[in-house]
Amino acid sequence: RMPNSLLKLPRVLLSHKHRALFILIFMLVSLAYLTLYWRIAEDSYGSGLYDLPGEFNCAHSVPFSLPNAGEPPPSRGNVFFVETSERTNPGYLFSCSVESAARTHPGTSVVVLMKGLAKGNASLPKHWAFSLLSCFPNVEIRPLDLPELFSGTPLKKWYLWPLRRWEPYFLPVLSDACRIVLMWKFGGIYLDTDFIVLRNLQNLTNSLGIQSEDELNGAFLSFKPKHKFVELCMKDFVKNYNSWIWGHQGPHLLTRVFKKWCPIRTIQSMSCKGVRALAPQAVYPIPWQNWKKLFEATSASELHKLLKNTYAVHIWNQMSHRTRLEIPSQALLAQLYSQFCPATYAKMKQD
Repeated sequence: RMPNSLLKLPRVLLSHKHRALFILIFMLVSLAYLTLYWRIAEDSYGSGLYDLPGEFNCAHSVPFSLPNAGEPPPSRGNVFFVETSERTNPGYLFSCSVESAARTHPGTSVVVLMKGLAKGNASLPKHWAFSLLSCFPNVEIRPLDLPELFSGTPLKKWYLWPLRRWEPYFLPVLSDACRIVLMWKFGGIYLDTDFIVLRNLQNLTNSLGIQSEDELNGAFLSFKPKHKFVELCMKDFVKNYNSWIWGHQGPHLLTRVFKKWCPIRTIQSMSCKGVRALAPQAVYPIPWQNWKKLFEATSASELHKLLKNTYAVHIWNQMSHRTRLEIPSQALLAQLYSQFCPATYAKMKQD
């Protein structure tokens, strides 16, 4: 006679078979979800990055002049933009962001770092936005070398983990990482590619903006290199890392660190130990909850009142990129394009 343990073996195996099948199905569904997420993320992070190839004639751009030769060179650092996806087909909003920064910072290098550009290749892809932006002598478009950027920082080990790319919010988290390391290593100004810059930002040293009640945002950062606050941000990035919560490595991180830096319980417009939390009006005059206002008709007086104390306008492209914008029109966003990135606006009207 067979021992009881052997008689029970088929039932145990069958039970484990069901469990193994469940785990396999779960892994396949997770993989499918991540693949779908990456496709959607690439689309939304390439916000307004419509594929419109072609050349741009600099003669059609509004005249642009650099400071007089006798003026001293700028010493406050570069203006940085970063594209962490593989896209190399910039669209209208991307072009407007860089153009508006170049116009308002004529004596400063506006450096655009793009992950999709090949290292060592001096020529840019053939695309109207690259042709347009090359009309501005202070705009530099370079490859984004991530291993080099993170080297010598607490984020090097974080970046080199082989499964990092499969995390659910990898692209926005990678962008969060790049901006704080850029500020730490080089200083200057960092801007997301969905900003329209209205005036020079270089007086806002060691600053970041309040986006809503009790929350900071890193879409705009301005710091001197090797600043202690930015160093604490890098350390918090690694120590309290959580890739499963949206914003945990971005706005939530900056808010956490600032509250410890002061220390305070609630963030408001203030300066604390040399770091300024700017009122929402400075760089986030349109709250993210009210982003549709950008597409509503706005009178000249309303526009003046809205932007009276504003340095730049965040367009909240994560939410707004699928909304149709009439060109020309009296929509607030259309007026911002017209006034602050006229070359891009002319291209929009042409298309």
